[in-house]
Amino acid sequence: MKPHTPYLASRANRLGRRQFLRGFGVSLALPMLEAMTPAFAAKSDIAKPRRLFAICNNLGVLPGEFFPTESGRDYKLSPYLNELAAYRDDFTVFSGVSHPSVDGSHASDVSFLTAAAHPGGGGFRNSISLDQFVAAKVGHLTRFPSLTLGVNAKAGSRSLSWTDSGVLIPCTNKASDVYRQLFLQGSPTEVARQVKKLELGQSIMDTLADQSRSLQGRLSASDRDRLDQYFTSVREVEKRMAASRDWEQNPKPKPSAPIPEDPENSSAYMEKTRLMYQMARLAFETDSTRSVTLLLDSTNSPTIEVKGAEISDGYHNLSHHGKIESKLKQLQAIDREHMRLIGNLLGDLKSVREADETLLDRTIVLYGSNFGDANKHTTDNMPILLAGGGFQHGQHLAFDRDDNYPLPNLFVSMLEQMNLDVERFASSTGSMRDLS
Repeated sequence: MKPHTPYLASRANRLGRRQFLRGFGVSLALPMLEAMTPAFAAKSDIAKPRRLFAICNNLGVLPGEFFPTESGRDYKLSPYLNELAAYRDDFTVFSGVSHPSVDGSHASDVSFLTAAAHPGGGGFRNSISLDQFVAAKVGHLTRFPSLTLGVNAKAGSRSLSWTDSGVLIPCTNKASDVYRQLFLQGSPTEVARQVKKLELGQSIMDTLADQSRSLQGRLSASDRDRLDQYFTSVREVEKRMAASRDWEQNPKPKPSAPIPEDPENSSAYMEKTRLMYQMARLAFETDSTRSVTLLLDSTNSPTIEVKGAEISDGYHNLSHHGKIESKLKQLQAIDREHMRLIGNLLGDLKSVREADETLLDRTIVLYGSNFGDANKHTTDNMPILLAGGGFQHGQHLAFDRDDNYPLPNLFVSMLEQMNLDVERFASSTGSMRDLS
């Protein structure tokens, strides 16, 4: 067997700088288009809507205050879970779970919904996130296949949503922008202008594909494979553009709440979080989408405001508490406010009726963190809470905290609950044990 040698372009096959930059521009253009909609679409015969809302706080919670000390259905609520006591039968809490081979300290939040291994390593390439997998299956049923939201999310580098080719989908950080996207209808002239843009974009995709095909005979085998992937992407983008054009002709729904007023300061982290929860609820209530992610970028947040508490240091600095009592007290106030906001979200979803069920019955809410302990930067023993979605809740599923159970198994169970035909997701070994 001949040893592997790198591909070396001959002078005849070498691409000029101008041509390379034009080709590179093509590769950069696709992710921006993919950010609008999921990576691919498929037909679904789901009889009634099933939805996903995945939330990650990338600085986690104090584990000793979050995890219950008892397991099963008769477990005693932990101090933090006491904030959710009214919804005890609507959620399940997990301990001893993590993503196999996901490390990388702060880089690990990009793998929260993908479970892609070693996110902090050189040459890391992400994979499709859970929300985009869902969007690919049912996204064609709604105006927006998915929504990617953030609170203080660092632009261009932090997101929970990733396409099937491992491209980041940027977060929308303003609740008012989400509201406008969901509910504000343009004038007939503006709608016509948008349709024209979509048609123009489709013709641009055709042109880019034609230009790229002319390079095919001058590339290595691996580059030809990449180009084939690109052609497939172009065809899918064109399909999504056609679908978007059809939606532009339909009036947008009327929401049950007015447009929100965005806080001007990033220190209003909790109010921003509350508003994003409201936007997700409105999106689900109007069936505008069935797949939403929210990254709470605590790492990128300053000294935040918490009602009834005095916070004197930045969120990130507090997470490195070193067991200093004053820092722990501030973190407890922050974590408890997070729990209260989750409780309000569950209550809001439960108050909305959809046929013979509540919106919470039809919405899987996943809340957790990539960090098991932000103080130590550990990514095992992740704090995970699952609510709604038609599961039989009211229990603490406790797995081995030294030899963690694979969290992607929960993702498989969530997909199955959404009536999606799947046996594996990422590093899963099947569906989650003891979850019904």
